[in-house]
Amino acid sequence: MPTSVTMPRLGESVTEGTVTRWLKQEGERVEIDEPLLEVSTDKVDTEIPSPAAGVLSRIVVGEDETAEVGSELAVIAGEGEDAGSSAPAPAQEQEQAQEEPEPPAPTTPSTEKPVEEEAPAPQTASGSAEGTEVTMPALGESVTEGTVTRWLKAVGDTVEVDEPLLEVSTDKVDTEIPSPVAGTLLEIRVPEDETAEVGGVLAIVGSASSAPAAESKPAPAPQVESKPAPQVESKPAPAPQQAQPKAESAPVGESYATPAPAAETKQPAPSAPAQPAAPAAETVKANGAGDAGYVTPLVRKLAAEKGVDLASLTGTGVGGRIRKQDVLDAAEKAAAAKAQAAAPAPAAAAPAAAEAPAKAKAEPSPLRGRTEKLTRIRATIARRMVESLQISAQLTTVVEVDVTKIATLRNKAKADFQAKHGVKLTFLPFFALATVEALQQHPVVNSSIDVEAGTVTYHGAEHLGIAVDAPKGLVVPVIKDAGDLNLAGLAKRIADLADRTRNNKIGPDEIGGGTFTLTNTGSRGALFDTPIINQPQVGILGLGAVVKRPVIVNDPNLGEIIAPRSMVYLALSYDHRIVDGADAARFLGTLKERLEAGHFEADLGL
Repeated sequence: MPTSVTMPRLGESVTEGTVTRWLKQEGERVEIDEPLLEVSTDKVDTEIPSPAAGVLSRIVVGEDETAEVGSELAVIAGEGEDAGSSAPAPAQEQEQAQEEPEPPAPTTPSTEKPVEEEAPAPQTASGSAEGTEVTMPALGESVTEGTVTRWLKAVGDTVEVDEPLLEVSTDKVDTEIPSPVAGTLLEIRVPEDETAEVGGVLAIVGSASSAPAAESKPAPAPQVESKPAPQVESKPAPAPQQAQPKAESAPVGESYATPAPAAETKQPAPSAPAQPAAPAAETVKANGAGDAGYVTPLVRKLAAEKGVDLASLTGTGVGGRIRKQDVLDAAEKAAAAKAQAAAPAPAAAAPAAAEAPAKAKAEPSPLRGRTEKLTRIRATIARRMVESLQISAQLTTVVEVDVTKIATLRNKAKADFQAKHGVKLTFLPFFALATVEALQQHPVVNSSIDVEAGTVTYHGAEHLGIAVDAPKGLVVPVIKDAGDLNLAGLAKRIADLADRTRNNKIGPDEIGGGTFTLTNTGSRGALFDTPIINQPQVGILGLGAVVKRPVIVNDPNLGEIIAPRSMVYLALSYDHRIVDGADAARFLGTLKERLEAGHFEADLGL
């Protein structure tokens, strides 16, 4: 019996998911639990395994299309069923349809076709001898049109089946459109920056013998004679080498917020394609078999803006595919190496250091003056932030805490701590431990309210959310039962969750279910902010930057003196429907007392 592959529920409140990539094609054999496809939701990017062994007989939802939870994605034929023959058949028919018009190429019709094709001959129905229509696919629910952002091929170029042909942008996704058949790009119907409705014809791809007709020039005629025979053999050579440099040489800009440093590395990007002939072939080797030529537009744009050579990367994605995080890691390493190389310069000459700031002035961001579509996750964040402010009464209380004792302990123990536990000892685990202890004493801050039912739930465990600045946007993974962990346990869990979140390896069940959230805005130098509550929680604690500054302290021997101290602001945003100002003050008072006392020696083995 055939087995249906359905869209699973990938997290709380998730109602749909987008197919980002099929790892298997129709007619291929799959085993139970073998990765079948990749899907993306508002909360997570993950693989969907095959529920049964057999043959992938039919793909119902194509790449970049959206399906609701529970809907059918594909059909797996059983062991005894002959489903494999049904998939290859269309492919064979397409190959035959392309081979048939090629023999007449050397004959007289080659001179007559330019006259005939001045009429709308290439615009014939899909699959005809003249050419195959490339249409705008439905890239998600409620999407009715898409804009062509870039053509990766020009009229007359040879393309292979599933080779990226153009890039399009919709309200929900930026993606590549592959060629449905192998052949020559005869006509481009929709130029760059123009919009086409779903189902509209974007281009015509036909046999190589029709290429001169599209251009109506005598120059391409010799190509018609040389291309039909080696059409299959030319697959690895010219086509990918032309496509790769073009893609890297024209960065369009990302939908995601691009950091300021990108402006500094963007300038060398155009010079990289000046030597693309050799790297284009090496890219196939660097990326791994099977997925060598597949790099998403987002990754390619990011690489161009960061000045990263894709040919030098080894992807960590499925099948060796290069992901955004691979590019970000490479850019970070390059920046670190550049910083180390530049470090001796200021020390060598003081006058040069004075001139350096003028020369190192950052260029304006390429995003200035642009209007872009919101990414899916950014639109989701925007909607939920507004909803949070609309459904709850929020305000923020701030206290100042002296963490000098913690800073001293941390400096003493951080080397041994990393050697013993394998993670760096930052300030965040200290704040996390003190927070869960304070939540246990003040459960009103660790609660949730149901106004319609007229009830409040005081949670019996502390499920601590940690806000992570991931490449695709803000994500809040949750440490379940954080109150059961010690300092080392929290440090390990925080490091693990942050790393997997930034590398898109976090599971959907690790994102929902939090009862209180920490957001470390001080990691970027902010003194404090007023964070927005992550519903349905009633509190979120913002951690400011730990700054050393002069403070008046009361010394038992000297009285009041001014001394340098490590200070931090803690900002608690809370839901005033259930948490009063006095409750918030008591919670912050407990937190302040615990941190300033600095009794963490036992946790650090000191």
